[in-house]
Amino acid sequence: MNEVESGILSQVTLDEPWALVESFSTFKREHPTDVNRGMDEVVERLRKHGVEVKVHEPSLYLSLPGLARVEAGGKTFRAKPPAYSLDARNGMTGSLVYVGARHNAMIEDMFERKVESSTEMAARVRGKIVISEGFASPGLISQFEELGAIGVIGINPGIDIHWGICTTVWGTPDLDDLPRKPKIPAVAVNKPDGEALIGIAEGGGEVTIFTEMEEGWFTSKLPEVFIPGTEEPEKYVFLHGHLDSWDVGVGDNATGDATMLEIARVLWANRGSLKRSVRICWWPGHSTGRYAGSTWFSDAFALDLEQNAVSQVNCDSPGCRWATEFNNLSRMTETEGFLAEVIREVAGKALNGERPHRAGDYSFNNIGISSYLMLSSTMPDILREEKGYYTVGGCGANIAWHTENDTLEIADRDILLRDIKVYLLAVLRNANNEVLPFDWRATAKEFAETVDDYQAKAGSRFDLSASKKAVAELAAALDGFYAGVKAGTIKPKAANTVIQDLARILVPINFTRVNRFRHDPALTIPPLPSIAPAAELDKFDDDTIGFARTQLVRGQNRLISALRQATRHIGLVTA
Repeated sequence: MNEVESGILSQVTLDEPWALVESFSTFKREHPTDVNRGMDEVVERLRKHGVEVKVHEPSLYLSLPGLARVEAGGKTFRAKPPAYSLDARNGMTGSLVYVGARHNAMIEDMFERKVESSTEMAARVRGKIVISEGFASPGLISQFEELGAIGVIGINPGIDIHWGICTTVWGTPDLDDLPRKPKIPAVAVNKPDGEALIGIAEGGGEVTIFTEMEEGWFTSKLPEVFIPGTEEPEKYVFLHGHLDSWDVGVGDNATGDATMLEIARVLWANRGSLKRSVRICWWPGHSTGRYAGSTWFSDAFALDLEQNAVSQVNCDSPGCRWATEFNNLSRMTETEGFLAEVIREVAGKALNGERPHRAGDYSFNNIGISSYLMLSSTMPDILREEKGYYTVGGCGANIAWHTENDTLEIADRDILLRDIKVYLLAVLRNANNEVLPFDWRATAKEFAETVDDYQAKAGSRFDLSASKKAVAELAAALDGFYAGVKAGTIKPKAANTVIQDLARILVPINFTRVNRFRHDPALTIPPLPSIAPAAELDKFDDDTIGFARTQLVRGQNRLISALRQATRHIGLVTA
């Protein structure tokens, strides 16, 4: 850590961030009116320190859950409806059928579909209300809706019921997205009640689901701070996180809002020490609009982001109790070496990174921006197991996540101070490094491993050797490029242009299926998704495998074209 970095990190205090956490612990931030109240407080605290703030007011399409219950066997069971459930305040009655599904052993399981779709499964659930294990997530709800269910009950893993959202639509729907809005009611129940309802299902009983929902367009405040750099003010590191939360949401995400508040205060006071700019936003519509705020920003400023964003950094759930480690930390592979060094210097901890999920406010993959962090520090796995906690999607692995229990006790002052410094150093160093600190050689190595894995699973049924060759050519070009950067034959400005432009090409090919400037559904996307069907050819019989091969031919064309484009781009500065 150099002298400038040390000096800036030494200015971090908990005065403002902890005051914001304490304030946010006193009121819910679910309805847009309450979210706007929270936004106003962030703006007031920033302006008190002289920080310039611009407040956008987008109109977002949101779904606000209200009361819910399940009635069956003469009993009433407590329930919570996910955002985007169909309103069924007059009740939806049907035969109850139990479809067993695995619980979420790993965080990535939370975003996957739970059962194998088949003609037999469709016949079993069509016209019925399905009860199954899992959070009321897009994967669970959309799958059973497609199979013909008229309602879904998700059994949460413990005694608490977790809030959530069940639409696969990412952000405010457009005309193409509208058909994917959920058309059935859904609720979540806790495990004891779920087990009782399974008994009713196995006895051939009926249930009635009641859900009260408010859905429509809401004006939402969205503060933005732009801290100008002194050398490349048009280029910026983009830091962001959501302000709306379920209940009072201390660990998810008052601590994140406080982290960004303090980073904005400190960097504004030290803006003369920034080479590139830093842009910071607080999102509405994360919980009730499937990332509607960040998606609106991605759409509204897409071309500026494409031209100028050197990275995007998501701030969610830092500073939670017992969160001493940095396991399962989201990062794109090219950023891992850089981020690992930051964490080691600030926290003295190792980074255990993983592929970013199709979740959080990663609303910028379609633009192609190198990205790191989403969830922050977390408790050690051994401690989580000792406490009997199951996997959740935030709060440092505290199962208070998305419940009324996510209160002030979930935050930890010392861990919050540390995590603020982790985020601050990552943003500061990213803004100030002469050459952008991302290593695309690591991503090329990842691509080679992915292609090899898919080829091994495809066997002789499809040939991915052309993809393997294109990856190898990219890797060789990258070796020459980074050697030139190190030797000084490729100047920093040219190097940064290439590093940024490679993100515009390689991030979409690794993280998206749809065209650029559109948004994929909120469902798991495998690595190099255009050739991912190669890993699933066992599912196809002699009559259908030809369709899969056709899709793979087209997908491989897309991949190789992108890889060749990236290789040619590198050649412009290494020739």
